[in-house]
Order: sequence, then C-alpha cells, then structure tokens
Amino acid sequence: MSDNKITVLYGTETGNSELIAMDICSAGEELGLECENFGMEEIEHDDFASFNNLLIVCSTWGDGEQPDNAVELYEFVEGLGDGDLSDTKFSVLALGDTAFDLFCEAGIQWDNVLEEKGASRVHDRVDCDVDYEDDAEEWIESVLKVFS
Repeated sequence: MSDNKITVLYGTETGNSELIAMDICSAGEELGLECENFGMEEIEHDDFASFNNLLIVCSTWGDGEQPDNAVELYEFVEGLGDGDLSDTKFSVLALGDTAFDLFCEAGIQWDNVLEEKGASRVHDRVDCDVDYEDDAEEWIESVLKVFS
C-alpha cells in the first residue's frame, strides 16, 4: 500500500456518508492523489493499521450509535492497543442531526478512538447537520490540501 494513498472509510445507514466518500475520491483524483473508498464493513480488520492516510466519514444513527456497517470495525479499533495506529494520519467528517441530543456522536467516537490509539489528526473534525453539503465540501477541500 502506497504511503501517499488516501483511504476513505464510510459508515452509513442512508447513503449520505457513501456519497461524500465518493466526492472525496473524485476531488482527490483531480488533485492527483491516489484515493480509495470503502464501506466500513468491507475492511479486513488486520488491514486497518496499514492505512497511513485515513479519512472517516460517519453518520450517527439512532440514539448516538454507530451505523450498522460501522459497528464491528469500530469495536475492533476500540480493542487495539495504545499506539497501534501511530503511523496513521486521519481526519473525521461526522454527520448528524441537531434535533438529537447526541449530535454527531458516532463521528466524535471515531475521532476520539483514533487519537487514543496513537493516530495523528491532520485536520479538525467537522460536525455536519442535516444540510451537510456546504460544510462537507469545505472539509473536503481543506483536508485534501493536507495530502496534496
């Protein structure tokens, strides 16, 4: 796996995070970056620590829960040792709905667990409400500049 490759992982129930992940890779390719996106359920757990440049796009589901396709991977990452992700650079885009108390909780959890496991945040997490398009576009532009 190339050191400059960007891996985008999405956790979604309704497809919004997947659409954003596709937008990230399209924008990255326009900048000459190598980029791949995967649903979180598609990832082999043993491969996770090999993602050097990781972007997480995750929606919050229910009462602050991980979406169904993210639960297993999130639990795996929670079980990693401190420092196991020290070679990983990351940023998180969280999607949620301010009508709920635990706004963007799933993305917040990803942001926290990656840092706890030793990954380096290259761009602050952005929390998006239901009208996420402008905030997501701004985050995509900013975070891709870090890798270009």
